[in-house]
Order: sequence, then structure tokens, then C-alpha cells
Amino acid sequence: MRERPRRLSFYTEGQSMNRFKGYLAMAALASFISAGSAMTSMASTKVTKNTAAWVEEAKKQEEEAKAAEEAKAAEEAAAAAAAEAAATQKASVRQQVVDYALSFVGGRYVWGGTDPHTGADCSGFTRYILSHAGGVSISRSSAEQAGEGRTVTADSMQPGDLLFYSKGGGVNHVAMYIGNGQVVHASSSKTGIIVSAWNYRTPVRIASYLD
Repeated sequence: MRERPRRLSFYTEGQSMNRFKGYLAMAALASFISAGSAMTSMASTKVTKNTAAWVEEAKKQEEEAKAAEEAKAAEEAAAAAAAEAAATQKASVRQQVVDYALSFVGGRYVWGGTDPHTGADCSGFTRYILSHAGGVSISRSSAEQAGEGRTVTADSMQPGDLLFYSKGGGVNHVAMYIGNGQVVHASSSKTGIIVSAWNYRTPVRIASYLD
């Protein structure tokens, strides 16, 4: 008995074309997905690099700001230390002047005298003390001394400042402030060099020569 020939299955031309187009579409989609994944990966890498750069820049700026702040603080501390040292030195000089002046308490008053070792009048005494203990040169008479220095108030006067007193309209006496509301001065031939209250007479001017 003869076998019946098998039926061959094949696509028509139209069906083949459609299937080919389907393959192309799938290939294009796969390529698009792959490209998208690559772009996403590149973008992610770029973002990561940009973030790292930003963090590094922010860290650098923070360190620079901290360094500037520390430098400013160090500069301010140095300035404060220098100011304190200068103030301490001035206070030391003033105390040195006062101590030297007090060493002559009990000494003689000599009208026209300029050396408290042998006798001095009021202006000769203050001139000698400021010159030898303070390194400051002032005029000879109390009236001339009253026209020099920097005027200060009774509330702000410091040890070593000079107080001037008048009689009959003109300055006729000078004393040196020593602190605690007191002055040292070559008072008179009767009392010599003594310590008195700063306002035992009303001063007409108070001046600083040690600034």
C-alpha cells in the first residue's frame, strides 16, 4: 500500500514578512533597553563623581573657614596679650614712680631746690621724680607744669598723675597722686615732703604724663 505524501507546512510571503518585522521590533526593543541601561549607568557614575567632587569642595571650604577663624582668634588673642602687657608695663612704671617718690617722705623742703636728696620745692620734687623714675621730662615751675600733660578727671586719675592747686588765681603748688585718695608733695619748709589727702585743697587741674 502506497504511503500518502506528508503535507509540508510553510508560511506565505505575507506571514514571513510579518514575522521578520516582529523579530526586528524585538531586536530594537532589546537594543533600546540595553542602551538605556548603559545611559543610566553612565548617568549614575557621573552623579557619583559630581557628588564626590561637591563633598570634597565643601570639606575644603570648611577647612579653610576653620583655619581663617583660628587665625583670627590667634590674632585677637595676641593683640589682647600685647595690650595687657602694655597696660601692665604702664602700671609697673607708675608704681615705680610712686615708690620712688614715697622714698623721700620726711625729706626737706627747700624753696628753689631741685633734688629731694638735699631738699626740693614742690615742682622741683615732681620734676625730679618723673625724670628719674618715669623717664619723663617736664618744665621747672608748677605753673609751667600745669600747662603740660594730658588732662584727666578726679575719677580717672592714676598713681603718678600730678594735681595742681592755685592761690590768688594762679597755680602755686603741685603734688603727685599715689593712689588711695592720697598725694605726696614737698609741702612747705615747716612740714617738708609729706603725704596728704588729694583734696586737702581743691585742685584746678589734674594731668597725666605717663601715657
